[in-house]
Amino acid sequence: MTDPNARPDPVPPPEPSPVPPRDPIAPPEYAAPPEYAAPPAYSAPPEYAAPPPESPFTQPDSRPAPPPPATGGSQQVLSIISMISGILGVVIGFVGWGLLFSIGAVVLGHLGQRRERAAKGFWITGLITGYVGILVNIVVIVFWVILLVAIASSGDWNWYNYEDFNDFR
Repeated sequence: MTDPNARPDPVPPPEPSPVPPRDPIAPPEYAAPPEYAAPPAYSAPPEYAAPPPESPFTQPDSRPAPPPPATGGSQQVLSIISMISGILGVVIGFVGWGLLFSIGAVVLGHLGQRRERAAKGFWITGLITGYVGILVNIVVIVFWVILLVAIASSGDWNWYNYEDFNDFR
């Protein structure tokens, strides 16, 4: 008699089947590519209607077409002129002659601010360079005034010598 609590003999695993060796240079084997369907057939383009007949009362227009109407956002003239005159005012201001350009830049910049909202970069640049140009011009003019007053008040600056006029008497 056999023991019911005894373990049965383990079954040995099956031996793997030997894999034939592959040639290391041979390309791998891939499945065949799928077959694609034929492209759909295209129909002929639709026929367009013939142009309407010319009326005997119309004449061909030989004038060029008028330009499209300008929109409010595309006009940037004031702002661009403000920016250019502001840059000129700063550059020319270092020699003392750019004050008018700078004032013009400030005036045109404020006009552009009201009328040309879309050109914000231009009128801001015009305002900044205009105010900086006014400041530079004022500093340069004050420098020249102080320099001329200092030269005129020094003892070495004589436009003429009074003693030289005594020789002609």
